[in-house]
Amino acid sequence: MPARLPSWAWTSGLTVGAIAAVTVLAVQADKGPHPTASSAKPSSSVSAQPTPTASAPARVPDGSGTGRRIVYSLGEKRVWMVDASEATRRTFTVWPGTVSPAPGSYTISSRNEATTGSDGVQIEHIMYFAAQDGVSVAFSNAVDGSSPPPAASGGKTGGVRMKKADGTALWAFGTVGTTVAVVR
Repeated sequence: MPARLPSWAWTSGLTVGAIAAVTVLAVQADKGPHPTASSAKPSSSVSAQPTPTASAPARVPDGSGTGRRIVYSLGEKRVWMVDASEATRRTFTVWPGTVSPAPGSYTISSRNEATTGSDGVQIEHIMYFAAQDGVSVAFSNAVDGSSPPPAASGGKTGGVRMKKADGTALWAFGTVGTTVAVVR
């Protein structure tokens, strides 16, 4: 009858085996192909609505202030999340409603996790930061991930909609009191 190994010997053998396997995989990964940047050619197709996208940080507009803030460009229909060291943490395009705030400095005054927008769409990550012409202006995203601009239906809407992933990131970044710099 063969000798039985103590339990500590069995556990040590498994640990050594696991470390060896991880080391082999790490060496293989290091020697494997690495992704490289490629340039995408513009598409010749034209869509009726631009699709907001997260992208490499575009330059934060001049005159947007300093320090940790959210910058919203009315003309570019773009938002930047800027940290205290002036680094852009994320930037993405948005779909504004029919009412936009005047350029200036605002703060996020309140947040609401989810509700129904004035256009009847279920929205989440609502962050109110301005009022214009009696309409509250807020960042939000559609719960179902759809990304149409807030539907006016003849009424005034102050929603600034974005893709769901961008809404989630902005929700984590923009707490009550966070500065929102609105620029042209």
